[in-house]
Amino acid sequence: MKRKMAEKVLALSLAAAMVAGLAGCGNNAGESADGNTGSSSEVLEQSNQQDASGAEEGSSSEEGDQQSGEMPAVITDSNGNPIDLGGMEIIIRDWWTPDEENEPANSFEEAQEEYRDWIQETYNFTIKQVSISTWESVPEDFVNYATTGGSENYVFVLRQGQELVAAMNSGLMYDLASLDCLDFSEDKWKDGVNEMLSKGDAVYGMRGITPEPRGGIYFNKRLLEEAGIKPDSIYELQENMEWTWSKFEEICSKVQADTDNDGVIDRYAMVCITQDFYPMAVYSNGGEFIGMDESGKYINRLDSSETIEALNWSLDMIDRFNKVFDEDAAWDYGYTAFANGEGVFIPQESFKAGDWENMADDFGFVCFPMGPKMQDYTNCYTDNVMVIPACYNAEKAWKIAFAYNLFTDPVPGWEDYNESWKSSYYEKFRDTEAVDLTMARMTENGMVTYHTFIPGLDLGPDVYWNINKDNTPAQQAETIRNTWAAYLEEANK
Repeated sequence: MKRKMAEKVLALSLAAAMVAGLAGCGNNAGESADGNTGSSSEVLEQSNQQDASGAEEGSSSEEGDQQSGEMPAVITDSNGNPIDLGGMEIIIRDWWTPDEENEPANSFEEAQEEYRDWIQETYNFTIKQVSISTWESVPEDFVNYATTGGSENYVFVLRQGQELVAAMNSGLMYDLASLDCLDFSEDKWKDGVNEMLSKGDAVYGMRGITPEPRGGIYFNKRLLEEAGIKPDSIYELQENMEWTWSKFEEICSKVQADTDNDGVIDRYAMVCITQDFYPMAVYSNGGEFIGMDESGKYINRLDSSETIEALNWSLDMIDRFNKVFDEDAAWDYGYTAFANGEGVFIPQESFKAGDWENMADDFGFVCFPMGPKMQDYTNCYTDNVMVIPACYNAEKAWKIAFAYNLFTDPVPGWEDYNESWKSSYYEKFRDTEAVDLTMARMTENGMVTYHTFIPGLDLGPDVYWNINKDNTPAQQAETIRNTWAAYLEEANK
């Protein structure tokens, strides 16, 4: 099904290393100001860029069923007066949001603007999300600010990774669990950022917005049809909960072929970059590389049965079905091969669709197939993290958290509205099923993992580049065990 493309584009996550070398800073825990949290739900990270309009005539949309709701009950202090934030100007500081504000583009955005105007007027504050740092400078900017302090009222947006953990362990992030205006049992925190940034009873990071759909399998529709397989059947398998490793393997066997009978395969089932395939396979089987135990300690899960089974299956699939590329091929060889129609399937992140806008063949997108240890599809959330600098005192931190909590609460009358994040994805994909069936599922079904938080650990040389028929995943897990034990001991301090 084709869809009229929306006019706005969400800012996409970028990927690169962050600056290291974090300095220490004292933590300011203490009594919070009077106040209670209200009810909560989800909104998008780039909420001022949302657009739910643009559906073709006759297509369904939840927007038309929504109505403006009454504003929530006012949260009061111990004297019965509305919480007063004293005219604070609060900035959610990122590296992508433009300073100018767009006019509401649809009914949802109008209701959202009305709600946000109401909370700012009712509780006497202003709040906006805006780019101040650059992508390159964010980690260093946060360290400098959290170390020296300032008069601003910031919620910093940071990337996941080792630098984030170093900042947390250096005491640069405020303990959000000490602020009674935040309730992390609410559904809007479901992407697990607060869990990842936890130590004991303390919580140092949050993200009260819709998780970003991540890794899945792209497929070339023309090549499937040439192999006698209807492209829509892949979506049907997914919806019927039949999209499994074994089914994927069966289809790969059917599509890979020597179409001109010259003894050389010219239609490959896969054109993947191996280091993209391995982790998705692991997560799809309920495995991970580094986990966290009940006490909040990082643990080695490379040798778990789920992870070893997934890596063994990955090696077999890559050996049988993946196109063999020259050793001097460019780093993006798999992406180029898929765009050129050289292979049917490629595992990749959802944002990659934006790079294939000029691809001649139509493509679809489904979740990575389920492994035998799982009952549902999953993807690994790697969302950005919102933190409050620890250099703020308890009263200031509480007020900032109170405002951010309100900012990310549901729009009255639109609590069950889940369409606003989809519009920019329709623009990048060739069919609506990729968004309505696959990515909608991804925002609900996800997991978190911790290997990017462990200083020194690098899955490339530690695992991916060394596993093969002669050095099995189990053997490599044993080889790297003591090295990882040292990394984990240091990280768990």
